[in-house]
Amino acid sequence: MTETTKTHVILLACGSFNPITKGHIQMFERARDYLHKTGRFIVIGGIVSPVHDSYGKPGLVSSRHRLIMCQLAVQSSDWIRVDPWECYQDTWQTTCSVLEHHRDLMKRVTGCILSNVNTPSMTPVIGQPQNESPQPIYQNSNISNKPTAAKILGKVGESLSRICCVRPPMEHFTFVDENANLGTVMRYEEIELRILLLCGSDLLESFCIPGLWNESDMEVIVGEFGIVVLPRDGVDPERIMNHSSILRKYKNNILVVKDDVNHPMSIVSSTKSRLALQHGDGHVVDYLSQPVIDYILKSQLYINASG
Repeated sequence: MTETTKTHVILLACGSFNPITKGHIQMFERARDYLHKTGRFIVIGGIVSPVHDSYGKPGLVSSRHRLIMCQLAVQSSDWIRVDPWECYQDTWQTTCSVLEHHRDLMKRVTGCILSNVNTPSMTPVIGQPQNESPQPIYQNSNISNKPTAAKILGKVGESLSRICCVRPPMEHFTFVDENANLGTVMRYEEIELRILLLCGSDLLESFCIPGLWNESDMEVIVGEFGIVVLPRDGVDPERIMNHSSILRKYKNNILVVKDDVNHPMSIVSSTKSRLALQHGDGHVVDYLSQPVIDYILKSQLYINASG
């Protein structure tokens, strides 16, 4: 497959990020490496979306702190960004609504085709009349004027950095203007762009807990978007899928990262990080990046058992 015919992917991770760990960042990196190795996908961006303060999880620190810690954790990455939209809402948002928000935003910003992970969309490119035969956009023979993967990725990447995955200043967050016009040329680039939920197998396992997830939301998350799953703590994603009718139904939309099952980052968690901080455990440097540790100590977060 050529770069322009592969599915272009944005990985979206939702969660508390309380605090964000090295494991979270490695999850993005491992997923990207695996998807590239399949030969079917090109990962062009990653989004970290911290949960709203009203989620109600015990010990959840303010989103102001969590956004800054996430920003510090990804500051050296050229493709992972922090998005504050979820935190800026009036109340807690479901994972489904966060995915839908980013899908709608990407449609408006890029005009790219968004389709199911294993079912290419028949939706025409935005701006193309539906009842007419598609006409070639680049009709002259000048090769340099034709769309290339580099041009497409550059335009999408620019859009991502300017609107979808903002890098807010450390101490001040500006609300994103979703109505900004970032260039209509993107509306004619015929690439397939997907937003996939990135998670660990523990989140996938939670789909099997009766009453925890809204079934219609699960249908949308797995059926319309798709999931990239990283095995954690010895939990087998294949076994999990056999325990849920919805997961079995959309099994082809669930991509399990098959790399080193004993990857050291697989056992890193926010819970272990908080406990290490509370007990002065030096192993915290194995769990959190130094800028995040410095911010936590400066702000006196997680030092007491209550936070």
